Amino acid sequence: MEAGIVGGRLLLSLTVGLSVLAAAGFVAAQTAPVAPAAPIAGPAPVAPSPLPTANQPQPAEEAPPAIVPVPVPVATPPVQASEVAPAAPPKAQVVEKPAESTIKRARYDVAIIQALDKVTAETVRFEAAVGQPVRYKTLVFTVKACEHAAADEPQEDAIAYMTVDSQPKAAPGKPTPPPRQAFKGWMYASSPGLNPLQHPVYDAWLITCRAAAPVVAAGSR
Repeated sequence: MEAGIVGGRLLLSLTVGLSVLAAAGFVAAQTAPVAPAAPIAGPAPVAPSPLPTANQPQPAEEAPPAIVPVPVPVATPPVQASEVAPAAPPKAQVVEKPAESTIKRARYDVAIIQALDKVTAETVRFEAAVGQPVRYKTLVFTVKACEHAAADEPQEDAIAYMTVDSQPKAAPGKPTPPPRQAFKGWMYASSPGLNPLQHPVYDAWLITCRAAAPVVAAGSR
């Protein structure tokens, strides 16, 4: 009987011991540290430059000089009078002589004029002796001078100085109306538009100048 009791107690002790050992192993497994994951390879960090320490010797700074020497000015040697050459005298300026007077234009006694009636498109060419008024419809032409360009002028041309008056003919039994000046100045045969006659109905321009025909005496035939 006692032997059975002892055996039961031993079996119970063994079972409890195994239970304790099993519990201790489970706790140890739960509390065991987990190994960290391997780090991902990246660029190697740059090592910072070592900072100077208190014990490391520092380079000594050069102190500025106490006195800065002033350069001595260089003395300019005086110039001797024999070394200076006299200046050359100014060149004599040649004064141009004034140009000789231009050649006088050849003057003529008669101006040949062409007139246009803007309403009827009628044109007529007539002669006007210097100093003698000539009528064309309601216009009166008085030539004061008629010239040809001189040989030293750049362009061959005929020029006439004249006045043109607008004066209608007098009606029967009525006085003659006063004239009204329509043009006064030079006309140029090569450039009629340079100084034209300004009139609403008529137009006129210079053709050329010519000498008057010589008068033939009756007994010379």
